[in-house]
Amino acid sequence: MDVWEMLESRRTHLIAMRRDFHAHPELAFEEHRTAERVAAHLESLGIEVHTGIGGTGVVGVIRAGEGGGAMGLRADMDALSITERNDFPHRSRHPGRMHACGHDGHTTMLLAAAEALVATRNFRGTVYLIFQPAEEGEGGARAMIEEGLLDRFPMVAVFGMHNWPGLEAGHFAVHSGPVMACADRFDIEVGGHGAHGAMPHLGVDPVLAGAALVQALQSVASRTIDPLDSIVVSITQFHSGEAYNVIPDRARLSGTVRAFRPEIQERVEATMQRICAGVAAAFGASVHFEYRRGYPPTINDSRAAELCASVAESLVGVQGVRRQARPSMGAEDFAYFLMERPGAYVWLGNGPGEGGCTLHNPHYDFNDEILLTGARYWVRLVETYLPSGKK
Repeated sequence: MDVWEMLESRRTHLIAMRRDFHAHPELAFEEHRTAERVAAHLESLGIEVHTGIGGTGVVGVIRAGEGGGAMGLRADMDALSITERNDFPHRSRHPGRMHACGHDGHTTMLLAAAEALVATRNFRGTVYLIFQPAEEGEGGARAMIEEGLLDRFPMVAVFGMHNWPGLEAGHFAVHSGPVMACADRFDIEVGGHGAHGAMPHLGVDPVLAGAALVQALQSVASRTIDPLDSIVVSITQFHSGEAYNVIPDRARLSGTVRAFRPEIQERVEATMQRICAGVAAAFGASVHFEYRRGYPPTINDSRAAELCASVAESLVGVQGVRRQARPSMGAEDFAYFLMERPGAYVWLGNGPGEGGCTLHNPHYDFNDEILLTGARYWVRLVETYLPSGKK
């Protein structure tokens, strides 16, 4: 039985595994059940297992042949704080928690690849299987790196994969360069002078100054950054006041910045700071601006991306791989790995996304039909990056 036949024979079991993960979602750094099941499955295959890395992270180590290189494959395990609206049998059993981004499928695909890699060992070198906690905003990749992941498991390159609704099921998108944006946050506190709502001339209105800031900050994207450098500056919160007849003394604005290059992040931050100072002076208010860097941009190494695209084409054909797909303004903490090691992060089509089956939607579900495609991609990538030399 070859590796593809072996994976096909495991289809029913893998679907059951994925749906079990889906029914028991766990939030960032709380993936105890998931991590235990991942570790147990790897151990049952005879794989060397390390647990508790970056909190609840798990790493499996597979070696084959003498010498050779070393690579990392990463899957994320955490769920989202969403109440699921599906009614199928494997829906979440925990209100307020849901696998609405497909990490249940990512984990299962890497476990399936582990089964095939152990059975064939058609490579020479070392494969590190990284099951990462806390991708959804809490920086699990950074936590694993800070706890010595890359020193303990000296991979030369690292690779990631994410399902992508809207892309035809089983097709791939591979980007050379930026694939996901940064996810920075900012808070702005506008200080004024409270007054009676009927006597505005006796106060300094922070709401008016805040409204001017909302308008002025849109000029960051439209007038200060090259139009070819896509960015987003979004004000997503505006809080002020408690009464109909009182001009408040404080207003608070918050939002997010998305960009694909670190130098653009720096320029945006400096420009926003200048605009805040100008508005403060114009309205006689005080403005405190705080800018916090979140996930950095996810930027693929061009050679690694070419390798991934070639591997994908060998599985699904040239027509099944999009090399010119637009990057996403969403963010991904796989970026931390790519800041330390060359590699690439690819998208695997999850299907059309109809009926709310889009990422972070309460009606989302991972498409089980792509489980084997993802597993096969991982296996072929390992065999290509770490060739065994066998004829």
